[in-house]
Amino acid sequence: MNKILLLGKNGQVGWELQRALQPLGHVIALDRQVNEQGLCGDICNFESLQQVMEAVQPNIVVNATAYTAVDRAESEIEQADRVNHLAVKRLAELCHRHKSLLIHYSTDYVFAGNGTQPWSEEDHCDPKNTYGVTKFNGEKALEQSGVDFLNFRTSWVYASRGHNFIKTMLNLASSKTELSIIADQIGAPTGAALIADTTAQALRFYLLQSPSQRTKLIGHYHLAASGETSWYDYAQFVFNQAKQKGKMLTLEKINAITTDQYPTPAKRPLNSRLNTKKLQQSFQLNLPHWQVGVEQVLEEIL
Repeated sequence: MNKILLLGKNGQVGWELQRALQPLGHVIALDRQVNEQGLCGDICNFESLQQVMEAVQPNIVVNATAYTAVDRAESEIEQADRVNHLAVKRLAELCHRHKSLLIHYSTDYVFAGNGTQPWSEEDHCDPKNTYGVTKFNGEKALEQSGVDFLNFRTSWVYASRGHNFIKTMLNLASSKTELSIIADQIGAPTGAALIADTTAQALRFYLLQSPSQRTKLIGHYHLAASGETSWYDYAQFVFNQAKQKGKMLTLEKINAITTDQYPTPAKRPLNSRLNTKKLQQSFQLNLPHWQVGVEQVLEEIL
């Protein structure tokens, strides 16, 4: 029986992973609070992390924790680095020592964000903001630790719980008559449920392989829904779907604007497209169109 330690159980992705990983083994899901067994999954508390690894002896660790406040990271550099880099380094070293497979999540922000070609796993990383730098440093720590890892880079994550673009748009469209939305950043909205289900499918496939085949699967993968869109067209889709489902919106006009017209503390990539061929071929799975997941989550939210 596999023992799976899940860290960050209450985040958007962590919440869905609690469900998706259940058929694969005994799941011990933790957050920063101490649970009834006295276990604490605070990834920044190295001592408690060590105790958890000793107590649980997992053969698989899934790290769904992350510092994801992109703009705030520009002023909270140390905190972002502690969670996305230093804690990951420590966790990777622990997993290596315990011979546990480590599953981790990263972002398209490790790339420069220029051009129009979808980024592949072999492309040069060149992050343009603090969040991207800390996530990239976390990835390098994984590689340097010698641990067996599967690192899934994803983009534009949303879910029916937590804060995200869909909820923000619905709230604004219910209170404002006019909105301006960025139309020159392109990516694929990717649901936390899809990330969790794909993780479970990939892990199941991995566990069925021989040791030599498993070694070939170790590394970085791009995990995003298929298709592409801009924030502007994404918002349009959300509003149209919401209206079809009977939601009353006060919104009358949407303006398409450029990134330059909406300055933020952190520089945003214009190109968040991810090439997911390697993931689909390596683990024999299929990634649905982004609209499928968005429609499902809208159904839940509404």
